[in-house]
Amino acid sequence: MHSYALWNNKGGVGKSTITFHLAMRYAELHSNRNVLVIDLCPQANSSMMLLGGGPIGEQYLIDLCSEATPKSVVGYLSTVISSGRGASLPNPSDYIIKVNKYNSNVPENLYLLCGDGNLEPMAPAINEAASAKSLTPKDKPWKWIQEIIKKFISNVTTNDEKDWLVLVDTNPSFSIYTQIAISGVERILTPINADDSSKTAASALIALLHGTIPPHPIYGSWTYAAMAAEQGINIPKIHLLIGNRLTQFEGSATAYGALSDATASSLFDIFKIHPEYFVSRTTAIATKESFIANYSKPLRDFNTAGVVCAHLGRLLSSMSQGYYPVYGESVKVNADKIKECIKAIDAIASII
Repeated sequence: MHSYALWNNKGGVGKSTITFHLAMRYAELHSNRNVLVIDLCPQANSSMMLLGGGPIGEQYLIDLCSEATPKSVVGYLSTVISSGRGASLPNPSDYIIKVNKYNSNVPENLYLLCGDGNLEPMAPAINEAASAKSLTPKDKPWKWIQEIIKKFISNVTTNDEKDWLVLVDTNPSFSIYTQIAISGVERILTPINADDSSKTAASALIALLHGTIPPHPIYGSWTYAAMAAEQGINIPKIHLLIGNRLTQFEGSATAYGALSDATASSLFDIFKIHPEYFVSRTTAIATKESFIANYSKPLRDFNTAGVVCAHLGRLLSSMSQGYYPVYGESVKVNADKIKECIKAIDAIASII
């Protein structure tokens, strides 16, 4: 079992779209394994895409989140937190859905813990539970909250005959529910725009996970990085940088095909000092070029084909050239663009 969070603390980098396409394609290619998507973004876009996209997916999402005990991240988190520390954890199967029952275009081995718009208004309650006073030295309320999703994943995947891939979609803000997502996984997939503005986001991402040197004189001890180190939370390692939003006119030589030169330099400088922040590779990495070759994949913009596919909740491989309905409009999809999208997502699916 491997678990990945798709996260960058910068919005607009395509986390939800990549989550959707990667989950769909991986499930299609690996019918002998199960794929679980956990949607910890309040916008719940990846959930809506998986549930059928457009108005259909949105209505299924509303229905699932409106049940007496929502079949969603909010339903599960609410049950665990209200039960209190030490209580038996609820059965994950009461909250996970088999997506194929809602959207027949989805492979039968794909499961979802649905996103929920109520995750944002619930955040203060989660924070309050995490900051509760410890009654005994063994009580660690913050750690208990941080490990809710980690234990959920363990309960789903342990002792199952099939192997699992777990993908966790996240919100760019480093809120408490994003921290729970990060604390719950082994590895991070970081979508990053191939432009210089992503240099700051990349550096900030590392600082949020591992802290700054020197620590902030006032807030340093209150950061996620400091609390995780103090309470024994394992920080996930960066597995792959996904250079997103590339256009068809950008060749592989431009910005190393995935990252801008500034972003690549910034991340390689961090790697040289702290290689332990990244999932280790079998080959030695001594240059920026070898770092980029080992830790990044270019992902061209999902253009019309990828967007229409997500809107309809369909596999890329099920699409053919033609016109498709999108919000009352007839949109043309070209066969060449479909092939480009499949090739790009396959390159990522092959190394997770």
